[in-house]
Amino acid sequence: MKNLQKIFFISLITLFSVSCSKSPTPEPEALRDYTEQYTADKSTIETFLKTHKMTVDANFDVKFDKTTVPTESIWGAGTTHNANIKERIYTENSVNYTIYYIEFQQGTGTRPCNLDGVLAAYKGRLMDDVEVATGDLGTVFDSNNAPQSYLNLDQVIRGWSEIFPQFKTGTYTANADGTISYNNFGAGVMFVPSALAYYNNSTGSIPSYSTLIFSFKLYEIKRNDQDFDGVPSWREDLNNDNYIYYLDSGVSNIDDTDGDYIPNAYDIDDDNDRVQTKFEIKNPLNGQPYNFDAIPLCPSDNKKIHVSTACQN
Repeated sequence: MKNLQKIFFISLITLFSVSCSKSPTPEPEALRDYTEQYTADKSTIETFLKTHKMTVDANFDVKFDKTTVPTESIWGAGTTHNANIKERIYTENSVNYTIYYIEFQQGTGTRPCNLDGVLAAYKGRLMDDVEVATGDLGTVFDSNNAPQSYLNLDQVIRGWSEIFPQFKTGTYTANADGTISYNNFGAGVMFVPSALAYYNNSTGSIPSYSTLIFSFKLYEIKRNDQDFDGVPSWREDLNNDNYIYYLDSGVSNIDDTDGDYIPNAYDIDDDNDRVQTKFEIKNPLNGQPYNFDAIPLCPSDNKKIHVSTACQN
């Protein structure tokens, strides 16, 4: 009997200890309203531009510092940066987002489309005014000064895929020691609203709902083929604006030939004739794909055979 009482007493203590050690699971924060968050983000970005100055060295490396002199600020009318502030508008979740960016150098080479890969040096910062070096503010959460691999623009944040097509690559020289020197490349800085970055997700040292700064240098691009049909995706950008999007059903898409709401860059049958594009662009003499410029035209409408509804198989 005493043993049973002892066991019962120990059980009560154990149960009490376990119940006391449990802390309530915090409720996840509800997703913030996109319009309200963008209003706050835009204010944050514009305040930063009006209260900070920016120095850019000969290598297009950037530093930010506070200033109380309006004409010294990035936004200030007396600076060369103000004259170069540009805007890119992107609409999502019924919000027209403005991405402010500044062009240091356009580049002399080729623009990527928003589905290509980019070889780019970059530095990503928070707008938190933490001093990272003398006269340089903003926590650096990621950087790469010597990129070795391409980043696909359809797999990174929207801010990148919207801004990089505004710039061009440059030239490069192979050095005797095996290194490569890049010149005449596109370089700039972008100020990204949270919804076009990581929004409610916190990643690494980036808190949720963070507005971000990226300075960057575009060295080279890699042409991708999203649907593996043998036609590079940039060639399926039918209005040549360097942007290809999925649009809502019922919305006409200039980059969709057959009206099935799938952009050609993602559509394995561009003219909806039930013959895949990769077969339509093969040379019957050798079974190899034509080079894009050599793909035959349909006599009826003078369009390439894989996008012509007049020459369907």
